This record gives sequence, structure tokens and C-alpha cells, in this order.
Amino acid sequence: MQSKINSFFKPPSSSLSVELSNSPPVFSDDENDELATWEKSQHTIVNTYTRRPSNFNGNDKKKESGDDKFDKPISETRVSRDECGSNGRNLNKKRSYAQFHLELGQSDFLLHACSICGVKYSPVDEADERNHSIFHKNFTLGVQFKGWRNERVVHVPNVERSRVILVLDSDPLAQRNKVQEVVKMMETELGEGWIFHKLCKVYLFISSQRIAGCLVAEPIKEAFEVLSYPVGERQDGAIAKRRSNPSKLQFGEIVLEREVIKRAPSEVLHENHTGAILCKKEAVHAVCGIRAIWVTPSNRRKGIATQLLEAVRKSFSNGYVTEKSLLAFSQPSSDGQALASNYIGTRSFLVYKTGNLCR
Repeated sequence: MQSKINSFFKPPSSSLSVELSNSPPVFSDDENDELATWEKSQHTIVNTYTRRPSNFNGNDKKKESGDDKFDKPISETRVSRDECGSNGRNLNKKRSYAQFHLELGQSDFLLHACSICGVKYSPVDEADERNHSIFHKNFTLGVQFKGWRNERVVHVPNVERSRVILVLDSDPLAQRNKVQEVVKMMETELGEGWIFHKLCKVYLFISSQRIAGCLVAEPIKEAFEVLSYPVGERQDGAIAKRRSNPSKLQFGEIVLEREVIKRAPSEVLHENHTGAILCKKEAVHAVCGIRAIWVTPSNRRKGIATQLLEAVRKSFSNGYVTEKSLLAFSQPSSDGQALASNYIGTRSFLVYKTGNLCR
């Protein structure tokens, strides 16, 4: 009995197990011995394996439940080699990327606004800094200009090594695109969406292969004369006129003087940071409206604006030179008021509303 027990725990050889698995079970003569009967019956356990599809996406989540996943053939669930890279990942799957920043008290973390050109940029971004440097250079020195084959040059005296070019809406696309590029620079200081339209004539001042100044002119029919006044007499939007014999009221050593203020007929045309511009209600005849005039910061105080105005007078009306008294200015700032007064020769220059066009 002990020998039968030892033979039961002894592992059979591989060749013998294969040979016995194919032969029918053999039973011993001792039918009452159950252990011998079980041993010679050679019960065989058969394991069946099913190949699973390769997981190329590296995701272990089960999208299909239970046995349904293994019911599909391998050819339907396998991803083709063309859709996968060498590392076994699906290259056709869309990926989303997001850039995150940690604000840890950096001084240059937020956008920086340039005090000269007004552009906001990120100092830590190389591409942002490069774009700002290009725009800053074009803003301060002028947009680069290599010249055109057909230029409409307006000859202006006292202009050395420079020239003034007139551009119309009927000119080639390259010239009009250059005008739009300059207008974008002007909008940084003068505001957006009002400087240029199709009826405008654009004058470009070219110096050292850069556009140092730009003037936009348009045809008009009428304008209004600005009321001239001594400095310090503007009060509440009216022209103050003192009475010759004011009444006085005395309380001991304190003397109170009453003055009468008469309001002259006027119209408030435009308000800016320096106050209201007052002009007469009666419109006068005008021919040319200076819609906008701008000079690059590095070229100001060099007489470029005056040269542009001279070019407008000489070429705006075909056949004759436009008189200074027929020029009008739109929405002048404090610098524009000073320019208009100095060029016209009086403080009673003409102003106009940009909506009154001569169509």
C-alpha cells in the first residue's frame, strides 16, 4: 500500500503522460481498490487559451464587458501597423495639449505694456518679444519702404534726401496694402476704425527707406471756424467777456466783485482731454479736409507734418494750389491744434465733422 501511495505523488514524465493520454484507461484486477482505479484512469485537465488583441493605446480600461470582448475575432479588433508608430501607439488618435503656468510671484509673469508703442506682450515668451521688437521698431522709426516701380511723387521744396508719395484707392494692391500697414501704426495713437476710407488720398513721407509720416486727406464741402480766445478765458464751454464797469460789494477790508459773463454763439464740435473745441454755428466753404496726420515718434519736430501739408495743397486739387483758408482739420488733439494754428497762421482755423463728406 505504501508503494502505491509513493507512486501516486511521483510526477509522471512528459512522454509517458502524452502516451497515456491517448490510450484508454486501464484498471487493475483489484476492483475494490479505489485508489488504483483513480490512478489508472489518468484524469487529464485540458486548458484552452484565447489570444487577446494587443492594446496599442496603452489604456487598460475595459470598454466592453465580460465575454463580448473575446467573442470578436482578432482581425477586427487589431489596429493596423500603418496606423501605429514604432512604439506601438496609435498615431491617428487626436491629442489635446494645454500650457499651464505657475504664478509664484514673478515680476514678469503678466503681460507687459510698452509705454512707447502700446503693445502688450509676454517678456518670457521669445516669439512674443520678437514680434514686439519688430512692431516697436516700425512704430518709432517707420515702416520699411524699399520703393515702387511706379510712384506718384509730389515735389515739395526744402525736402532733401526724402520724398512725398501720393497713394489713391485706384493704385495697385501692393501700394494699398502698404497704406493699411501704416494706418495700423496710426491707430495705436489716434484710435481705430475711422482714419481711412476709399475716398481718401494718402500722402507718405519717405526718409531713409522708411515711412516717417503719413497724412490722410478727403474732399469736403463745408467747415466751421474755431473761435479764437485769449488764454484763460474759457469757462464752462463759453467765451467769457467781462463787463467794463463791474459792481463791487465791500465788507470791511473784504471786497467782492461781480462780473457778467456773456455767452457767444458757438457750437461744441469735439471734446478731448484738453477741453471742448468751440466753433461758430455758421458753416463756411472748404475744399480739403485733413482727416488724420501722424509722424513717427523719432521723426517729430523736424517739419515733416508741414511738408505733408504743403504736398496736400499742391496736389489735392488738379490744376491749382489749394489756399490755406480752404483747409480744415478733423478732431484735432492738443498737438493737432498747435500744428493747425502755426501752419494757418491764426487760431481761427477751420474744423469739420468727419461725416460731412463730398461724395
